[in-house]
Amino acid sequence: MIYIAADHAGFEPKKEIINYLKKEDIQATDLGPKVFNPKDDYPDFAFPLAQKTAADQKNKGILLCRSGIGMAIAANKVKGARAALCLFVKQAQKAREHNDANIIVLAADFISQQDIKKIIKKFLETKFSSEEKHIRRVKKIEEFEKK
Repeated sequence: MIYIAADHAGFEPKKEIINYLKKEDIQATDLGPKVFNPKDDYPDFAFPLAQKTAADQKNKGILLCRSGIGMAIAANKVKGARAALCLFVKQAQKAREHNDANIIVLAADFISQQDIKKIIKKFLETKFSSEEKHIRRVKKIEEFEKK
């Protein structure tokens, strides 16, 4: 399952992303907001999305806010969430290959809608590397989360 959420700054781009995913025949569940609220708070969307994404290894998440930083910080507080702020296609590829990122965070103010689509496409199509060093590093993160 792919989950998507945004705060007020990512509200409009989120709608465009959902339409793009539909055109690509990719189903995504919109976790909000459903209506624009200029006073909403990014943790209110980052935490539930991160929890749902972390619940199953097959899940992926897409978060949007103004800079991407707040969403990434909040999402990464959830055990099992590996949220990566990606501004470029190559970052999305490396986030998946090297870090097994399960959530991509996008900066609505700094990335064009055209580039957002390319970044998401690369994130969703890239698999985690089977290289031992990357597996070892992700396992270290998982072990730390158990403490």
